[in-house]
Amino acid sequence: MTLQEYAVATFRRGAETPRAGLAIDERVAALDDLVRICPATSRERLAGKSVLELLQNWDSALEALGNLRAAVNEAVIQDHFHEFAEVVICPPVDLPHQIFCTGANYRKHVVDLTLDMGVGPEGLDAVGLRRWAENMMDERAATGEPYVFTKPVSTIAGAYDALVLPPADEKPDWELEVGVVIGRSGRNISRTDAMSHVAGYAIVNDVTSRSLIARTDYKQLGTDWFRAKGQPGYLPFGPVLTPAQFISNPCDLHLKLSINGKVMQDEAAADMIFDISRQIEYISRYALLMPGDLICTGSPAGNGTHYNRFLQPGDLMVGEISGLGRQTIPCIARP
Repeated sequence: MTLQEYAVATFRRGAETPRAGLAIDERVAALDDLVRICPATSRERLAGKSVLELLQNWDSALEALGNLRAAVNEAVIQDHFHEFAEVVICPPVDLPHQIFCTGANYRKHVVDLTLDMGVGPEGLDAVGLRRWAENMMDERAATGEPYVFTKPVSTIAGAYDALVLPPADEKPDWELEVGVVIGRSGRNISRTDAMSHVAGYAIVNDVTSRSLIARTDYKQLGTDWFRAKGQPGYLPFGPVLTPAQFISNPCDLHLKLSINGKVMQDEAAADMIFDISRQIEYISRYALLMPGDLICTGSPAGNGTHYNRFLQPGDLMVGEISGLGRQTIPCIARP
């Protein structure tokens, strides 16, 4: 795995308190251990801060992090940096105040689901149904709005934490996504100004119990995202937060997820129906976005629903996004 010039992480050694760190490839060092080598003005902006605290004044923190990275040479790396495997990598923002998730936001994913579920006008063959679904998604992109829900903060887990699975009949499923971390507060943010509110990007996986989505006790209630997506550990986050300045175009990010070495998702973020700026515009119309907030931007084609294959104890789930690193999640049975 090769990251950008640097990223931000949160980690701990043993039972110690998690600390904000500077990550270079798959090595990390605590900011508090590094600040003495950077200029005094930068030292004041970084010392003793968590990543969430850095995000409260992100522009200033970003300048200080750049100064710090410039001062890190090979000798500093040898003396202060730890391999990811030697420490516990925590969620990079520990913890966001709010989590927003955009559903049904990849064109091919929604078209495949339409065919998998047989939803659409009667009398169409597979080719006609696909064409109908594609036209519907194109119309939605042109005239529609994102579909957004929230997720409890207690779902957040680390990028290498074991995922404790519910019973098999809940059909636990994977959804690899680009996570957007907010670095500047805003309400009613315009689409043209939206990306200036982005601090950076991270990997997220919006784990979902498929059989819990529909409410069958009172069908007028429709879907129940709380119980389907709100269980502890249902949002692996990280391993790092990559500053937005290193991602020239988030549409160029490539997502790949495998289960036990078999690739299940393999898609570019360019397949999003509503891009990140449109999502920020929509969310900020109804909610105040705050520094550290996390937006999960939708998942590409290739979920377990498509394969009729869901997560099982013993599975190893590996999610990768170009420039953002890799998650490695072992799946275990609930005790």
